[in-house]
Amino acid sequence: MDLNLTGRRALVTGSSNGLGAATARLLAAEGATVVVHGRDAVRTRAVADSIIAAGGTAHIAIGDLSTDEGADAVADAALAGGPVDILVNNAGAYDHIPWKDATAGVWAETYNVNVLSGVRMIHRIAGPMRRRGWGRVITIGGGLALQPMDAQPHYNATLAARHNLAVSLARELKGTGVTSNVVSPGAILVDSVQELVTSIAPAHGWTGTWAEIEAAATEDWIPNDIGRFGRPEEVAAAVAYLASDRAAYISGAIIRVDGGLIRSAF
Repeated sequence: MDLNLTGRRALVTGSSNGLGAATARLLAAEGATVVVHGRDAVRTRAVADSIIAAGGTAHIAIGDLSTDEGADAVADAALAGGPVDILVNNAGAYDHIPWKDATAGVWAETYNVNVLSGVRMIHRIAGPMRRRGWGRVITIGGGLALQPMDAQPHYNATLAARHNLAVSLARELKGTGVTSNVVSPGAILVDSVQELVTSIAPAHGWTGTWAEIEAAATEDWIPNDIGRFGRPEEVAAAVAYLASDRAAYISGAIIRVDGGLIRSAF
């Protein structure tokens, strides 16, 4: 399927590794010019170079989106080569802090990094999309927005806020040619997740090859209908579809890429 992304310009925040990097690579493979964003110039440049080596077109934008100054720098770099047609708000952070250690300060900082960073980029990028009459804003959310755990309450809440703001933005952009949607991953096998699972495997009795550990961890920890962790490329594929003309009739939607982890009728 031709997603008709050739000639489009995409900014993927937090794309120096993990889901963001996979998304940037796939959008570039589909013909988009991609702006790779990160705070670390070396890692960010490495992703952009890998895209270029594969025949794609990529530029970089360096900056900390948790500050207005950093967001300005990223927006300026992203817009320097032309208007941005696709904004993927992926940047964010998580930890494993339980309720008792999640102070008000931790909540505030997590909200700033995971929610306000995206708001900053929407303010800087979505306005020009509206004026041109075409654009895609895609927010990376997560299943914990709908079914939160007892731990990481501050992180769970920021995912719910990301979902909420994306749907609100869709209502705001009604009739403009700009859509706003959410891609909501389940447990995805990025490097940090594999490292975590490997480190806790002995305590849970998950042994054997990585395939055996993954199967056991899936059954005990994140039971789903597919029986494994998702792959970054599977999340990226959902983003690429929503970024395309093929998804012009989809706005305010939450697309779950979680193997059926979230047990919801809606």
